[in-house]
Amino acid sequence: MPIVINLDVMMAKRKISAGELAERVGITPANLSILKNNKAKAVRFSTLEALCKALDCQPADLLEYVPEENQ
Repeated sequence: MPIVINLDVMMAKRKISAGELAERVGITPANLSILKNNKAKAVRFSTLEALCKALDCQPADLLEYVPEENQ
């Protein structure tokens, strides 16, 4: 999929664990793992908003378009 979720990068920059982020965002650690490992087929805007709030970032910090030939 050409949309890559750079959640692990922002988590490292903010020094936050997956468990703590999942709790702050209000999703299960399993669902956070799906997002973090680029296995998600969709992301709700409410989840994206909560991630941005918890990580103090913009959606563009988390989402990146990478054409398939570059993956």
